[in-house]
Amino acid sequence: MKQLQFFATIACLLSLLPAFAQHAKAPMNPQLQKAGSATKSAEFQAQFVGEIHTPSADLKWKPILSHRAIEHEAENEEVERIKEQKALLKLQVERETQPATEPQTTTVSPIIGTNFLGNTNDGSSPMDNSIAISNGGYIVSVANATIEFDDENGNNLYYNDILTFIGDPNITGVCDPVVLYDSKDDRFIFFCQVCPIHSSDSKLLICFSKTNNPANGWWYYKITGNPLNDGSGFDYPKLGISNNELYVGGNLYFDNGNYNQSVVYQIEKTGGYSGAGSLTWQYWYNLTGFTICPLSWGQQGGYGPGIYMVSSKSGGDNKVYFYDLTDDLSASAEQLNWYSVATTAYSPAGNANQGGTGVQLDNGDCRMLSGFFLNGTAHFAFHSDFQSGYTGINYNRMTVGGTLTNVSSVLGLSGYDYAYPSVVSFATTPSDKSVMVGFLRSGSSIYPEIRVANCDDAMNWSGSTLVRQGDGYVSYTGSPERWGDYTGTSRRHNSSSPSIWLNGMFGTTANNWNAWVAEVHGINVGVESPLLAQSMQVSPNPVLVENYSLSFDLAEKKDHITIELMDNTGKMVQHLYEGRAYLGKNTFSFNKAQLSAGTYYLLISADTHIIANEKIVILN
Repeated sequence: MKQLQFFATIACLLSLLPAFAQHAKAPMNPQLQKAGSATKSAEFQAQFVGEIHTPSADLKWKPILSHRAIEHEAENEEVERIKEQKALLKLQVERETQPATEPQTTTVSPIIGTNFLGNTNDGSSPMDNSIAISNGGYIVSVANATIEFDDENGNNLYYNDILTFIGDPNITGVCDPVVLYDSKDDRFIFFCQVCPIHSSDSKLLICFSKTNNPANGWWYYKITGNPLNDGSGFDYPKLGISNNELYVGGNLYFDNGNYNQSVVYQIEKTGGYSGAGSLTWQYWYNLTGFTICPLSWGQQGGYGPGIYMVSSKSGGDNKVYFYDLTDDLSASAEQLNWYSVATTAYSPAGNANQGGTGVQLDNGDCRMLSGFFLNGTAHFAFHSDFQSGYTGINYNRMTVGGTLTNVSSVLGLSGYDYAYPSVVSFATTPSDKSVMVGFLRSGSSIYPEIRVANCDDAMNWSGSTLVRQGDGYVSYTGSPERWGDYTGTSRRHNSSSPSIWLNGMFGTTANNWNAWVAEVHGINVGVESPLLAQSMQVSPNPVLVENYSLSFDLAEKKDHITIELMDNTGKMVQHLYEGRAYLGKNTFSFNKAQLSAGTYYLLISADTHIIANEKIVILN
């Protein structure tokens, strides 16, 4: 009887555990016509190199040696011809019209919370930003060629160049860093590759955090980047995770820079997390597709066995490719099948302009950049022509299971180029398809900047919100200048309301790049308008004393503004002010009254538009 009570108690406790669920893949319809199947390699054991120990802190003062990789192009040379034609269209538009303004919206408007300077530049372009945040609030952000750990309040816990972090005397240059948080296993995974990229020394460097705290050390492994042993090396990594495995998709290039083929690595996670043991892996080749992007589960937990993946054509097309890796590598009978899925036609756009210079930014091509899978839907994004040669964010939702049906929507704005998107779930339930998309923006009238936009469950776009404005144009080596290979977003899975973190790059007064890290929430009160300078301040913050002050600079006099205090779900807590605001500096003082301890947002609105917001923390 006591045993029955014991097991009943255990069952009850298990039912109360958080949903670190292992979700099942949507079953593929056997009637669907396959476009092809990949070839599987033998299984291998990765080389275990050793442990990485990180000190508690390392100030951002060290000079960083940068290694520039070979710039590998698209699948074919046709892309550059298309881009040159689109650039002529843009030139005609800019001669005849003024840049458009952000549209009004009734969807969720992104608002910026904690934000701070991220990985400082290493003297090269692009920065290849990536970020991950754990359920415990640890942030790992990376860029060429630095890694740092922060807490969710922006306090720096560790910073170093990646070469020093790895500490491998046999590695002299790295690039293309990517970091993931595995919410199922509560660990981080860090990836980079050897650069410059040559087939003889091409390596994939993979690190698994020992615990959920990145400062507690990492296990470090090496895998060849020349798996076919045919004189081609690996580049353009895309990473994803399932319940049991890590996947790395990318392209193989010959040493003369010509594209060879795409490849997908399938790696067991267990060995990586246990450390000092074997790390079993295999790879897939003879694939149709370019820059194949594995799709992790979009919210808490994972799915499997196997994983779904997507790719797009770099030179544009009216189809995308969907991939089904049917099982884990331990199953022995797994297959990697792919399907051709019709979509709205897309094509590359012209390179982007910058304010203050004739140096253009290279917007690359239409290769896949980001995605996730959630509740029977594959979400993914790349950039393509929006209109008149301008670049826009091409966001897609593909129904997986009985059919493979894709719906796409392109976010753009005439006069500006929106590029290098990263998409992440922004919903509290798996059935809600809402997302946030972080991206880079530039144009003839502005410097390169970072922005974010919401796309709701019905696929309605918000206006985009400025995350970090550019301070200057970028010019390293001439025109066109490298703009990016990717940016990073990461969902905070256990937040009480949808919350993401973003890592992107902006232009500086030194005419180079720097990175900015920002927390993004959302609220249903309209769209941001750029009427305020970036000078809104709350003091003190956190608020421990009875009174706090709000100050901001207004670019024009407004006869009617409102100031409201909102909680982190978007509910108004207190109406603080309604009345006139003046050109220049405005200062208001408020009493924290009976506010409970917690996080709030001060919103300033004019003509129903949000013109500024600021996160504040109330302490009792």
